[in-house]
Amino acid sequence: MARPITLFTGQWADLPFEEVCKLAGEWGYDGLEIACWGDHFEVDRALAEDGYIESRREILDRHGLKVWAISNHLVGQAVCDDPIDQRHQDILPPAVWGDGDPEGVRQRAAERMADTARAAAKLGVKTVIGFTGSAIWKYVAMFPPVSDAVIQEGYADFARRWNPILDVFDEVGVKFAHEVHPSEIAYDYWTTVATLEAIGHREAFGLNWDPSHMVWQDLDPAAFIWDFKDRIYHVDCKDARKRIGNGRNGRLSSHLPWSDPRRGWDFVSTGHGDVPWEDCFRTLNAIGYDGPISIEWEDAGMDRLVGAPGALEYVRALNFDKPEAAFDAAFSSSSTTD
Repeated sequence: MARPITLFTGQWADLPFEEVCKLAGEWGYDGLEIACWGDHFEVDRALAEDGYIESRREILDRHGLKVWAISNHLVGQAVCDDPIDQRHQDILPPAVWGDGDPEGVRQRAAERMADTARAAAKLGVKTVIGFTGSAIWKYVAMFPPVSDAVIQEGYADFARRWNPILDVFDEVGVKFAHEVHPSEIAYDYWTTVATLEAIGHREAFGLNWDPSHMVWQDLDPAAFIWDFKDRIYHVDCKDARKRIGNGRNGRLSSHLPWSDPRRGWDFVSTGHGDVPWEDCFRTLNAIGYDGPISIEWEDAGMDRLVGAPGALEYVRALNFDKPEAAFDAAFSSSSTTD
């Protein structure tokens, strides 16, 4: 199967694209999952400037790297979010933020996500990873009481805003892989079911499997792969470690910063947390997933220059193929001799 192993550049966007490519190439990565922020991949320039796509490819080629997917989480977040506030201004391109009028921000974000599909097609990749935002995440605690009608309207709002975007994805032959993640429309098993139902299970919309967001919710990440096997369009390897059970640290982490020992969980570099990685890779083999395995480094307690190459070594050891024949085939009478 020889699935390529890539590095997601989102947590490296403070560095120039050329420098990230140099590091990834020296470490032995096969390619990048390129973030659409920093100077790594600028959607507006990709569509407007002659030679921009070629310049990205030239840098990748020079460092022996390929690209199978791009990611636009930050803009996607603003498509459905309510409220739209300072947090969004901090992460959005100025042209998407505009005057900050919330509905205007949502509409411009939707336009930029449609353009992201067009830019991906121009780059020659078939998958865009990202977030959707959510009008109903703010109701997750369900108090003050929230009616089912309000929740269902949240899924309907998602469908109204994303179906036109997905129409463009269909037009250009690209698929969207939503990262199941708290604060999005789909953040666990049942919300993923509801999200797929809201858009009629259309093929343009699938999932980016990232188990780090599942383990601290006590979801089984391997079972999630199996249950949504027809929708796993991309894989991100990020880990999480729980510190729940001492009677103090809670699952919601108490508004404490990353790596604070009072938190109930933290993101950690791949292989240093509670994700059952071997079970997950065996399940990826079972569903026949042959796309890229992208390492996403997030660890407030480990330097990324240590974490990224270490994660690559860890994942390469797990990225094994299924056997060509069943082990018990050797017991068949047709394969034995007297």
